[in-house]
Amino acid sequence: MKFLSVILLVLAPAFSFSGEWQSLFNGKDLTGWHMKTDGLEGIWTVKDGVIDCQPRLKPSGDKSLWSDESFKDFTLQLEWRIKDKKGLYPVPVVLPDGSYQLDGEGNRVVNEQPGADSGVYLRGVGKAQINIWCWPIGSGEVYGYRNKQTDPVVRAGVTPKVKADKPVGEWNTFEITMKGDRLTVVLNGTTVIENAQLPEVPEKGPIALQHHGGYDEQKKQWNGASSLVQFRNIKIKEL
Repeated sequence: MKFLSVILLVLAPAFSFSGEWQSLFNGKDLTGWHMKTDGLEGIWTVKDGVIDCQPRLKPSGDKSLWSDESFKDFTLQLEWRIKDKKGLYPVPVVLPDGSYQLDGEGNRVVNEQPGADSGVYLRGVGKAQINIWCWPIGSGEVYGYRNKQTDPVVRAGVTPKVKADKPVGEWNTFEITMKGDRLTVVLNGTTVIENAQLPEVPEKGPIALQHHGGYDEQKKQWNGASSLVQFRNIKIKEL
């Protein structure tokens, strides 16, 4: 028994254990988060225990909400919901391989409809964004890597295999895992992206909740891809 104990003690340091879950939102205020542009109070607030976004089209500037901390390899869990759909947006038809459906003249097939649009930035860059929106393809795709992508493997990898979104107004759950340049996204218990490659993604960076579109005070109208979203129960485990 003593000999076995010595073996276990020697081997123990060779094993790696996952980190503990760390809450990134206390449910009360935006401690641990910041905006990069000053003078935009009221866009991100905490209401009834959730982070609420009231998007504005103007003024310009980065209006996303950024985590103070940066992360390398991790599993991120959070809940989100789209509050409403506004405006009109020409939504394209995305095929299973990530390409766009084209008409007989080679133009994208689009369907104009009310919408909403947000997402989660990974490793500090908008290109590595897990989309939240009303597109038929479903949330969870990585538009920054799919759109105009010449590598068919990368393009197909970041395209959702199934639409797993709940109806507008209901809460959805993301589980997002980044390890190296590989991404897996589980939406409401369904794996929509599995081990997709994000070439040249930074090794480390903060997380952001995306601001997109918004209400145009001058025109008195909504952009059709506005971040009419809320977030809650945000936690992360470093790997």
